Amino acid sequence: MSVLKTVALVISAVVALFAVFPLTDTDIWWHLACAREWVTTWTPVREPVVNVHEYFQQVVAFVYNLGGARLLVAFKAILWGIVFALFIWPPLRAMLPLAFFITILFIFRYQFEIRPVLFSLIFLGIYWNILPWLLAGVGGARNSRLKCHSSLRTGIAFRVFAAFAILVLQFLWCKFQGLYILGPVFALTVLAFECLNTRNYGVQISRKSLLWQFAFVALLFAMPFFHREGLNLFLYPFGLLDRLLGLSPSAAVFASEIAENRSPITLLMAGENVLQSALMIVLCFVGIIWAVYCLCLFFSISSSRPVILANAKLYDFPVDCTRALWLLVTACLAFVAERNFVLFLPVFFAVAFKCLYSLLRSAWPRMTAYSQLPTVCFLLPTLLIAFLLGLWLRSVSNYDSMIAYQRVPVAAAEWMKSHPHSGRLFNDDRAGGYLAFVNPSDSTYIDGRFILKTAKFFENYLRYAESPQVFLHDAGAQNIDRVVLPLRYYARWGKLLAALDSAENWHVAYRDSLFVVIDRTQY
Repeated sequence: MSVLKTVALVISAVVALFAVFPLTDTDIWWHLACAREWVTTWTPVREPVVNVHEYFQQVVAFVYNLGGARLLVAFKAILWGIVFALFIWPPLRAMLPLAFFITILFIFRYQFEIRPVLFSLIFLGIYWNILPWLLAGVGGARNSRLKCHSSLRTGIAFRVFAAFAILVLQFLWCKFQGLYILGPVFALTVLAFECLNTRNYGVQISRKSLLWQFAFVALLFAMPFFHREGLNLFLYPFGLLDRLLGLSPSAAVFASEIAENRSPITLLMAGENVLQSALMIVLCFVGIIWAVYCLCLFFSISSSRPVILANAKLYDFPVDCTRALWLLVTACLAFVAERNFVLFLPVFFAVAFKCLYSLLRSAWPRMTAYSQLPTVCFLLPTLLIAFLLGLWLRSVSNYDSMIAYQRVPVAAAEWMKSHPHSGRLFNDDRAGGYLAFVNPSDSTYIDGRFILKTAKFFENYLRYAESPQVFLHDAGAQNIDRVVLPLRYYARWGKLLAALDSAENWHVAYRDSLFVVIDRTQY
């Protein structure tokens, strides 16, 4: 096995190892509950309701039913390894940059959760590698990208098969996550830059070929209409973008109040996750600057040299323009919301690996042999990697469960199953999914699927934390007779807990070190 392939496997294995930690993303329990039966809260939901995660839910439920939380953690670790394997080819052969990238992976290891976005990254990684080949040379130009894929068959039959496979994949992606729109948008950007490159080579674009290429991209955009949700599924990503950016007044509350939707700049100023937030900002700035440089270089050469000859190829750039554009887009998205950093990180790795690989390859003839390089160039990075793996191993040894019981009411939910109540339940949003999964007979007040709620409802829910008397009044009107809230994490409920503790008709029915269950005794 070549050195490059070995290093690629090492990177993928390290990502998979770092992804081994308990199920900290509380939404996974709601997805598991929905795989069994569609779950909504007893409070109103927004219409129309589109279960865009249906296929994701069925996959993770199948894995969970086979081996529980441990197998699900192993499954998501393998998938994260595959994500980076798809994006980072070709890898590096130098130890120093390798140690640097592994350090970045270690710092952001808790971003590698089991979320629907994980499947979106796998699909996008497949597109990342296949579409530049599939859409290359729309006018028949034989550029260097085609040469990079000389090992692949380029016959018409094979291209038709590949196009059909991508369409099937896009059809499936539509029911894995709402970010399925990234697939056709990526295909459109690839096609647009291919048309520009073909023109720069001085080759006349074949109208028939161009028509088929655009028809293929149009079919990618049309895949939602082949599902029963049709138009609602097609429009889903636009509502998701609205909720993420807070473009409309009704979505502003979600963009500002949901923790994962806050900008890393906001998190840094608030003193939350200082190291991770600061490094996110630095990496995003680097990505934006490099992407803008590559795009400006591309268009400056295109305008000054309308015809690019074989000895002056545009693809000799450190990174092609499609990837530069996606680096720019994902960096901007990561600036908008911390949760989008997982979209940026693999793209950043792909671009950075390609740039450093090109630089090392060009400088290699001027470098001395490995055996003559200073020992410190290999020893220190090796020690750093070993130290990081040691820290990871130590953290794994501290896990006594693959369920993050600090974040979800594991013990409290078991008590609630054996002690039913007659009224309605009020719960913290992060606990809602787990409660729905463990005890489906007791409908929850809210869960992590905020997109199913109106902004007005969410504002009222947040007001309960600051104005406990409003909750005490509404609890009687809504027949709420049980409350389950966290004690240690998400400390927004301190005022409400104090008010319930002092109220005459409420009492603590169950309490552990992490969660409390408070029941109402009088109506």
